[in-house]
Amino acid sequence: MTDTTKLNIPVMADLAAKGEKPEYLLWIGCAGAYDDRYKKVSRAFAKILLHFNVNFAVLGTEETCTGDPARRAGNEMLFQMQAMQVIETMNSYEVKKIITICPHCFNTFKNEYPDLGGHYEVVHHTQFLNKLLDENPGKVDKKILENSSITFHDPCYLGRINDEYEAPRKVISKVASQPLEIDPNRSKALCCGAGGAQMFKEAEHGDREVYEMRTSQALATGAKVVATACPFCMTMITDGLKAHNKEEEIKNYDVAELVAMALGL
Repeated sequence: MTDTTKLNIPVMADLAAKGEKPEYLLWIGCAGAYDDRYKKVSRAFAKILLHFNVNFAVLGTEETCTGDPARRAGNEMLFQMQAMQVIETMNSYEVKKIITICPHCFNTFKNEYPDLGGHYEVVHHTQFLNKLLDENPGKVDKKILENSSITFHDPCYLGRINDEYEAPRKVISKVASQPLEIDPNRSKALCCGAGGAQMFKEAEHGDREVYEMRTSQALATGAKVVATACPFCMTMITDGLKAHNKEEEIKNYDVAELVAMALGL
């Protein structure tokens, strides 16, 4: 059932007009704004922030792409043009802290924007969720997901590139149970096949698609839910479930959606 609840999300420009500055900028990202499936993740995470009275705002129509896909595809000029535009916008609002729901945006802000003068404290949404649940123990109802066996697919840009493996697993264990581990996992996990701008190019010659292979590894755990924490991973795992004719039997949820369920949001 489609969630049509209207959310009262604060917008940076509106707060600035009133002389207010939020503690966090929530960066929605291209997928979170335009992809119908990932819009649900954006809404789920925003609901959680509102539920816990987090002081945040979004840029709304002022948000543009970070430039990550352009740099990965080799268009450095376009990356720098996009990055400088984003930095100018964020600095105009004196943004200090950013929460992202995409590991690619997270990596770009954290590791690449400083070279262009963009210095921010950046946190991925799984890290922020882990912090929120630590600060608000007993708020989730683990009974809601007690019958859901969950496995977690490590996003490359969160795991291997930024060495964050524990936050999403801790979150899952706080709302359900310890996730079943895919073999291989963590630093040896197989890529979903969409990172590094691979999402936007035709498949290369080979015997098997990477996303289909990774999905088969996830299915081998016997889990009923494959949890992801990246829009690219969600798209590819969803395609993989369809390729295996498992889309009705096995569900793909973002970690934020699992938390929202456990909170009854």
